Amino acid sequence: MANNPNEIKIELTPEVARGIYSNLAVISHGANEFFIDFITMAPNMPQAKVQSRIVMTPENAKNLLGALMENVKKYEATFGEIRPKRPVNQGGNNGGGEIPNPFIMGGKA
Repeated sequence: MANNPNEIKIELTPEVARGIYSNLAVISHGANEFFIDFITMAPNMPQAKVQSRIVMTPENAKNLLGALMENVKKYEATFGEIRPKRPVNQGGNNGGGEIPNPFIMGGKA
């Protein structure tokens, strides 16, 4: 088998392979980089800690956006459309039953 000169060998340590669960991301940027803070929020807990921070160039952030869009399309082609979850009880004070989108400031799912 011939070696591909463009092939990148990636090492995945057991500690990193475990992964870190995140249900909230805060994204900010400056002129030269994007910051993505991954957070785990727990119900009825007013405080949460950043679990991991990724810093990348604007070009790499755009590449990540494209890769996520491509992978979501592949996922939906295999498993069906990803639909935002709605509460069973539509009453209450949460804006007509819409769940806030934790990845968009002020966004709705």
